[in-house]
Amino acid sequence: MISKKMTEAINDQIVAELYSAYLYLSMESYAKFVGLKGTATWFRVQAMEEFTHADKFFKYVLDQGGRVVLGAIAKPDSDFKSALDVFERTLAHEKIVTSRINKLATLAQKENDHASSAMLQWFITEQIEEEANPSEIIQQLKLLGKDGSGLFMIDQQLAARVFVPPATGTNTAP
Repeated sequence: MISKKMTEAINDQIVAELYSAYLYLSMESYAKFVGLKGTATWFRVQAMEEFTHADKFFKYVLDQGGRVVLGAIAKPDSDFKSALDVFERTLAHEKIVTSRINKLATLAQKENDHASSAMLQWFITEQIEEEANPSEIIQQLKLLGKDGSGLFMIDQQLAARVFVPPATGTNTAP
């Protein structure tokens, strides 16, 4: 049985994950609007991943006998300056998410909640990738310089990203 404090903290994280999806949909819209179809695809996949993260937390709370209470989702930013800007904001956002996941892990340890600790390990590992991906793209975009030559090639590479739902089962994503 999950504690009330842990349930409330995970409920907050569900909203944060849904906000992440909402933010990435906003970034997809920007990219599509400015003609970066591949970048739009990358952000669509990112949004879908965030929805699966929210769902994993959702199912976990219910499986542990807790109640999911959804809060309001804040309006995401929609005013972006460039491809570099959206990926820099993505990295900054993922660092916030990493901090939130780490706080949940600390709470699980304090509560001696081994089940939540085990579940959160998946997210801790996932956040390594969530920060590494935009970091790599930022490095590539910075190599382009001010004139933006090569942006088309990077955009084409980003278009290759596809959503692959995580495997289901114990200690895995939904």
